[in-house]
Amino acid sequence: MPTARLTLDPGFRVGTVDRRLFGSFVEHMGRTVYTGIFEPGHPAADSEGFRTDVLDLVRELGVTLVRYPGGNFVSNHRWEDGVGPREERPTRLDLAWRSVESNAFGLNEFMAWTAKAGVEPMMALNLGTRGTPEALALLEYANHPGGTAHSELRRSHGVPDPHGIRLWCLGNELDGPWQMGHKTAHEYGRLAAETARAMKRFDPSLELVACGSSNADIPTFASWEATVLEHTYEFADYISLHAYYDPEATDADSFLASGAGMDRMIDAITATADHVGAKLRSGKKIKLSFDEWNVWYQSRFGGEDSLEWRTAPRLIEDVYDVTDAVVVGSLLITLLRHADRVGAACQAQLANVIAPIMTEPGGPAWRQTIFHPFARTARHARGTVLRVEPESPVIETEKYGEVPALWATATHDEESGEIALFAVNRDRTSPLTLSADLRPFPGARVVEHLVLADDDPTAVNTADHPDRVRPRPVTGTGTDDGTLTAELPPVSWTMIRLATR
Repeated sequence: MPTARLTLDPGFRVGTVDRRLFGSFVEHMGRTVYTGIFEPGHPAADSEGFRTDVLDLVRELGVTLVRYPGGNFVSNHRWEDGVGPREERPTRLDLAWRSVESNAFGLNEFMAWTAKAGVEPMMALNLGTRGTPEALALLEYANHPGGTAHSELRRSHGVPDPHGIRLWCLGNELDGPWQMGHKTAHEYGRLAAETARAMKRFDPSLELVACGSSNADIPTFASWEATVLEHTYEFADYISLHAYYDPEATDADSFLASGAGMDRMIDAITATADHVGAKLRSGKKIKLSFDEWNVWYQSRFGGEDSLEWRTAPRLIEDVYDVTDAVVVGSLLITLLRHADRVGAACQAQLANVIAPIMTEPGGPAWRQTIFHPFARTARHARGTVLRVEPESPVIETEKYGEVPALWATATHDEESGEIALFAVNRDRTSPLTLSADLRPFPGARVVEHLVLADDDPTAVNTADHPDRVRPRPVTGTGTDDGTLTAELPPVSWTMIRLATR
């Protein structure tokens, strides 16, 4: 059996685990909001119409941050339409997803939901069809205590205290010609800088995310970031990254190696940001916000023009299998391996639309396969990310060339003494022996070993069989003379927790 080796040493660190890495995304798209997180009249709905069965799953998932309200939706959105008495809110056409938007769920409902879910809001601004004045009006409505036109409007809507939103996205994917209000890098950079300047005048402690490229294959990739950051470097705290990985758009080995694509994208944008910082002679380091990422069977989607005008349509409700879950686990590993620069990340989306949580209107909610690696990583990746450099057999892929069969990282929580080792075996046919040198942690012992794998890598979870795929415990794994040895099945995600006290 092939063997991969690594060493865990508290002296070799990447950075601190930022809890914002375990974010998600709620866009007014398909059934994410309506019959997803919000369904008045559902048997499990609370007095505000929030599905409590979904809230329970969100808490179990371990989500810490939720981006809202888009996404492509935000670039044609009027925030004012979603506040005030529901019976007075206008119904609008959402041009992004060719949907009819009732605005029954808006800013104040979202903020009430975040409080119940225990998550931090990440608010996106419309810099597509709108601009600086509308952004400042929303900021005043959301964050000013009172005594002004927009803060008093909020109070008249039954929200006496400001929301205190700290993290704001300066638009969404405005490099993309599919976006309402698509702009050149100079046009967007100028608008984003002026909006950011004004927002920082309102409150210098706000954290702002400038729009990066919508994907790594767009022709303007990296040059867009360079231009945008030359305009916004003084005011922006983050630059965004978006990436989706399609199982049917490449060969199977390349799909399993999707983490290599994310890894290279992060390296490229980090280098671009640092180049701009050096050019501007700034000592500031821009952080990265990977605020859209996931597996998405995008080649099955016929595009926005294929859609009919509907309210909350069943849109892009991908059903995920074991292989998809393993890839999601590998993407989480990649984010952790860049914890020194990636300060926020959002898996898109939370419910129904390419989501870890599925629901039926009036019916059940259940966990998709991709729910599990996210939930376990969010729960146990704490403290410091250790610099892990495995020696591994390699796999040849069409898209990325040679990649290691083992993709791994580990975290060490000094407070509890716990180590969490996360590993993926990308090999589709061969198990892999993992040998981990633990001598820098004398006395380390295994307290839990979980594996997500299956003899059928296409197995899925459904409403009728919601637990067909889930992590399963492995017994008998231990350490011998400071070395941990474990077997990783083909196409598998593994978590091994160790106690050091």
